[in-house]
Amino acid sequence: MAQKVNEVMTPVPVAVSPDTPLAQVGDLMRQHGIGDVLVVHEGRLRGLVTDRDIVVRAVAVQKDMSTAVADICSTNIVTVAPDADADVAVQLMRRHAVRRIPVVDGDRPIGMVSIGDLAVQRDERSALADISAEPPNT
Repeated sequence: MAQKVNEVMTPVPVAVSPDTPLAQVGDLMRQHGIGDVLVVHEGRLRGLVTDRDIVVRAVAVQKDMSTAVADICSTNIVTVAPDADADVAVQLMRRHAVRRIPVVDGDRPIGMVSIGDLAVQRDERSALADISAEPPNT
């Protein structure tokens, strides 16, 4: 039987409000050992920001780190439902060339599924699964 997204996702993703300064977002990424943070307003998913977004859309163009995350986050986000088959998440990642997908119930984020989560689920002996199981570099 195929696994569902809610069986492989990381629950309770780190989320910030749209007006959160980039420096604070980066600090949250460091504290939690993650590379992405959801942007949520009134409980609803409004965006996603990655460590790469901060570098390319802010640092590289010399934006101040007090800039609000809403100014650089991606707003056209691919999402997946918690009861979808994990294979659906894999297909979405391939089609949209992304490594992380927010798991939403309606438009409310409840988790995050990453390429590493899916690698562990598919073959826990794979190189990607081994890398994903290691603690983050902080």
